[in-house]
Amino acid sequence: MTTAHIDQRPARIDRVPMGIMLMIGATALFAVSSAISKWLLTSYSVVEILSYRANGSLVVAAALILPRTGLSVFRTERVGQHLGRNGTQCLAQSSLMVAFSMMPLAGAIAINFSSPLFATLFAALWLQEKVGWARGLALTTGFLGVLLVASPGADSFQLGALFALGNAVLFGSVTAAVRGLSKTESAETLTMYQMVILAVAFTLPLPFFFTTPTWFDLLLLLGNGVINGVGQYWWTRSLSLAPPAAVGPFFYTSLVWAMLLGFMIWGDIPTLGLLAGSAVVVGSGIFLLWHESAKKARVLEESLNAE
Repeated sequence: MTTAHIDQRPARIDRVPMGIMLMIGATALFAVSSAISKWLLTSYSVVEILSYRANGSLVVAAALILPRTGLSVFRTERVGQHLGRNGTQCLAQSSLMVAFSMMPLAGAIAINFSSPLFATLFAALWLQEKVGWARGLALTTGFLGVLLVASPGADSFQLGALFALGNAVLFGSVTAAVRGLSKTESAETLTMYQMVILAVAFTLPLPFFFTTPTWFDLLLLLGNGVINGVGQYWWTRSLSLAPPAAVGPFFYTSLVWAMLLGFMIWGDIPTLGLLAGSAVVVGSGIFLLWHESAKKARVLEESLNAE
């Protein structure tokens, strides 16, 4: 793909409703995948779980994408940016797995809810999107909500919350990177590079962390990859169809699934801090969505009036 060809591409038209539906579907799948991973962490290493998940996701992505695109899906002039984005994704996923092993599922996911807010911050730094008072307020308020969820005074919760917050920051940067890459890269290209790079990154060290799984656990490990693969494709497609500020807040629907799964599997009852902090983080995201939608409507109205 030449630079001239990139410059001649038509302007992208955001499809926000479709992006929102894909994001909600992705969060449901991610919650199930997270619950499976947390269950397996009692017997297997982070590396082994992520390796099975990455390779299973690669098979799913390849089955969905390659019959339509062939190997041309790997054509890009931004290999370095794909490597950087997915290197960060590796660190983010590893941090989240460690958090799952140290704290309740809903708590880790609730802290991860701040990732769309960090995505807004990184989009301002990397994509030159203006922050403004509304985005700044949402970022500050959302972080205060994270502190409520993390409950810094509880020693048993503190270290796991730190890993969860690290994942949120890294995941936010990945979200902004996907938005930037999607200006020239298709969702299919983004997904295939992600699946290949993650599979290689987590499989290379596997011999040092491998434990032979039982047949039942093997089914869970492989199924985890399939579920995550579909979720990753939907998530990437969502971000390519709509701005992070529009679809990001709907990432919060995973809290519902996480609370239900946490209660059904581990008997976790949401604490007051979790509920209050989640409400603050979700509220800041909804406020941000409302502000962005209103601003876009005003710009459209002014454009129509100018004509």
